[in-house]
Amino acid sequence: MFFSTCIFAFAENYATLFVARSLQGLGSAFADTSGIAMIADKYTEETERSRALGIALAFISFGSLVAPPFGGILYEFADISYSVAYAMGPIVAGQIVHNLGFVQLNLGMGLVNVLYAPALLLLRNVCQMKPSYSERNILLEEGPQGLYDTIKMEERNARKKGYSSTGNCMNIYSTERAEHTQHDLRRLAHFFTGRDFSETKMPVLQREQPKGPKDNNALPKLPVPPLQQTLDTYLKCMEHLVSKEQFRKTKAIVEKFGAPGGSGERLQKKLQERRDITDNWVYDYWLEDMYMNNRLALPVNSSPVMVFPKQSFRDRSDTLRFAAHLISGVLEYKALLDGRALPVEYARGQLAGTPLCMDQYYRLFSSYRIPGPRKDTLVAQKSSVMPEPEHIIVACKNQFFVLDVVINFRRLNETDLFTQLEKIAKMAGNAEERLPPIGLLTSDGRTQWAEAQSALTKDSTNRDSLDAIERCLCLVCLDDPSGAEATDTNRALQMLHGGGHNKNGGNRWYDKPMQFVIGADGACGVVCEHSPFEGIVLVQCSEYLLKYMKGSPSKLVRAASVSELPAPRRLHWKCSPEVQGFLASSADRLERQVHLPLALCNGRPVSTYESASIRRFRGGRVDNIRSATAEALAFVKSMTDEKSSVPDAEKMKRLWEAINAQTNYTVLAITGTAIDNHLLGLRAIAQELKMEKPEIFTDDTYLISNQFILSTSQVPTTVEMFCCYGPVVPNGYGACYNPQSDHVVFCVSSFRESTETCSAVFVEALEACLVEMRDLCRRCGVAAKPVEQKEGAAKPAKKGE
Repeated sequence: MFFSTCIFAFAENYATLFVARSLQGLGSAFADTSGIAMIADKYTEETERSRALGIALAFISFGSLVAPPFGGILYEFADISYSVAYAMGPIVAGQIVHNLGFVQLNLGMGLVNVLYAPALLLLRNVCQMKPSYSERNILLEEGPQGLYDTIKMEERNARKKGYSSTGNCMNIYSTERAEHTQHDLRRLAHFFTGRDFSETKMPVLQREQPKGPKDNNALPKLPVPPLQQTLDTYLKCMEHLVSKEQFRKTKAIVEKFGAPGGSGERLQKKLQERRDITDNWVYDYWLEDMYMNNRLALPVNSSPVMVFPKQSFRDRSDTLRFAAHLISGVLEYKALLDGRALPVEYARGQLAGTPLCMDQYYRLFSSYRIPGPRKDTLVAQKSSVMPEPEHIIVACKNQFFVLDVVINFRRLNETDLFTQLEKIAKMAGNAEERLPPIGLLTSDGRTQWAEAQSALTKDSTNRDSLDAIERCLCLVCLDDPSGAEATDTNRALQMLHGGGHNKNGGNRWYDKPMQFVIGADGACGVVCEHSPFEGIVLVQCSEYLLKYMKGSPSKLVRAASVSELPAPRRLHWKCSPEVQGFLASSADRLERQVHLPLALCNGRPVSTYESASIRRFRGGRVDNIRSATAEALAFVKSMTDEKSSVPDAEKMKRLWEAINAQTNYTVLAITGTAIDNHLLGLRAIAQELKMEKPEIFTDDTYLISNQFILSTSQVPTTVEMFCCYGPVVPNGYGACYNPQSDHVVFCVSSFRESTETCSAVFVEALEACLVEMRDLCRRCGVAAKPVEQKEGAAKPAKKGE
């Protein structure tokens, strides 16, 4: 029995558990049989023998019955409840018989068994868990009807009134696997041991609740801007972007909307009421409008990437060593997150010194985007069923493998990680066991992927594989060489879409927020699913990893691991003819995305998107800086159409006016009083109230204002890497820029199939404009201010937005 218990303690697979249980059964049979035989041998008289056997068997049964529900305290020290029951039962029974007699023993046993049933019922009521409602149950008042049962942390009565109570951002879209077997496991764990598995802590990666200034509830709520201020700013932003006739029409519509007693006042009042009952009144609306309702494919259209410096790998072992070192860094960073040890960031630039909301960081390794036929769902692992899973999914040759990074409560070191990665590479190289590239499905449009997933989940094998991917920390994608020269542009394209279905396009899973790509040709970086967090979070994590790898020499030992590790598990897929059809369609559509070159918009002003952080507020994400101002247009005209007639002094004056206009609007955005989020909230409230859509939101000017031909974002870094992303409209440009002390890195993208855009022309014009502006400043005697390197500026934890 002792030997079988030891095997149970150290078992790592089902075969070992089976052997241990067999030995336990054999030992139990020997013990019971020999014990009964000894009693029969000692008591030769039939009366005494019956009495002794009755006592022994009665208390063995009694101990087995009572031990589990009352063994919780003993379990905290060791799982010895059964052992104590078996050991103490006969002793206690002997004392009762000696002092009271055998009849009294039987009466007592009978009474205990009679009272035991209602006692169990009482315990069941005390430990019973609250039922979990799915998001579908909350929104549609229906029971769960799918693979995923998500929980949206909000009060049901608030939802019925038309409002959603978000709580903090960490809880807005939380999820719990509600498969019945796991739900029963949790309740059994509560009932039999008195322990809540949601409180189980791993020895290495412990969790703590945020304290002090890290508590985002200490941050102010996002304000609702004054209605008239937003309407006036809206007209000012759009007057020079539409025709005079269209603007006259828009002005009349806006005045009607904002008139006393009009629909604008009613909607404004409802927004203010919503602010009172939520942590962040715009978050749900913004998330759905920006991401969840977007039906475009994630690669290029939505998912930004971070491109690392090119690596020089001599062979496959070098690649796997780099991967093992990177994974170690990921686990170190996750340990900081689990311990809530990230320092609070403070804003820099405009209104510097304000503490920033840190919620986004805690979604890095816990989120997952579930495709839906009309709307996606962002979920975050917050399971109280079992201890949090500690595994990574490794993609290699379009196959997916489960790499456990915590085994027997011990985090794997680099040697173990390298050993496991070698096993994965060998398994992936076996062509006979190679499965279809299911990852291609995640690169498709969201509606198409939702339909394909519905077909996939008809098979339990596929459901298990999807579950393993959803619950993983992140993906590590071991890419084959792309065959192209490893230029900055080609490496960026590999990160954006993998080079198509014939290369590494299927070696991705785009629903997971963090995918670390490690190419055999040295192309490395991160692919980010953007809905859980903003670019600054991606930058900070990436910088931490690169600095960790540079400053912490690899601890890889060339010797084999001391203990034999279980082999990583390949994820299996059952592909019906229906799924095969979806795969073929996804491959074709991904191939079209590959035609993206890495922009002048035909000499016309257009709506421009420039992200501005609103993390100064609780649960804050971003608002838009409307940088295509009238002042900027006036300066551009002075440098182009009016170049010869406008003196340099006037040009310089207009440049400063454009800079000031941009700065003033930036302050509006970061203080929560810009127009885009406010107008979105008014539109969404109208929809919730089932009002006819106000004319301001059907007007052509409003539609033009949201067609962002130029989508830009400043993503500064302190280490050698750069960010890039695709356009947000088919005839647009994506322009990410990274200002450094003596240069600026631009990454410009557009679609080749568009006849209105050309990245090469855009880049030439951009460079020419910057040179002209530099020359103008020199002629006017205006020198750029030297860059001040503040103390601690290079520290990732101190950089804000």
